[in-house]
Amino acid sequence: MDYGNMIVSSIVLGTLARFWMLKVDYRQYPGYPHGYAVHLSLGFIAASLGALALPALLDGDFAAVTFLVLAAKQFSNIREMERTYLLELENTELVKRGSAYVEGIAQVFEARNYLAMLVALVASIGVRLFELPGGIALAIIAALVLQRAMQGQTVKDIAEVEVVDLEFQGDEGENIAIGDVVLMNVGEEEIKEDWQKLGIGISIKPKDDNARATLANKGQRQAILHDVVSQLGVRLDVGVVGYTPLARLDLDTGRVYIMIIPIEPDEEFVKKAVENTPVLESSRRKPLQSEAGRLAAD
Repeated sequence: MDYGNMIVSSIVLGTLARFWMLKVDYRQYPGYPHGYAVHLSLGFIAASLGALALPALLDGDFAAVTFLVLAAKQFSNIREMERTYLLELENTELVKRGSAYVEGIAQVFEARNYLAMLVALVASIGVRLFELPGGIALAIIAALVLQRAMQGQTVKDIAEVEVVDLEFQGDEGENIAIGDVVLMNVGEEEIKEDWQKLGIGISIKPKDDNARATLANKGQRQAILHDVVSQLGVRLDVGVVGYTPLARLDLDTGRVYIMIIPIEPDEEFVKKAVENTPVLESSRRKPLQSEAGRLAAD
């Protein structure tokens, strides 16, 4: 049986799905055009594997399907490659992503190759059952469903974010605080005046104990700082530690307090940047799903 049309159309649809899921956002990764070339090539390979699976099964060539196992190994190597590359870039960041954020990005790039493979497989099934229009329709539905399933929570889903005033405590106002939490001690008068004029404070109040445990994770707090800096900039340079943005945890309430001097000093957009920061998979905690956690929270 001639499977040429099925294979070609499925590869094209799977590769297009990978292209649709590939975008350069405020994090500027992957870089354009080199990052696009690498990931689209890998997406093409993944789509080819998905497109060939059904014809192999229909012809009874079950041994050929084992190449999917080899593909899984190669995609895990992609994850390692992305992790290594991003960790090397950490040395160039004024406010680092953190290892938890890096791992999350690496996981996403690995997973999206599997998505391209699945879209191609679904497309081949659609072409087989309903001709080309059916294959296109099923591929579009599969891409939308899979992309939706890949979307995780953001900070606004688990916490309430609000802009708050920075307080200057101590005999000479040298301690920058929010409420009872001291975030930084500033010795230089010039730096203290800049924080008084330009500094913005953010309070992140967890909605439940799951959110409290998640926000307590250092990787999650570092990711929030990095995302805000990536979008709004920061008044900071190498060796000038007095302007370093910080995120501190209130051990009594579980709130996270942030202090930052952004280059774009718009409080509303600082708040929005915090709210839209993704909740990292490696940082997510769910103590309320355990019996001990539920009883302790009551």
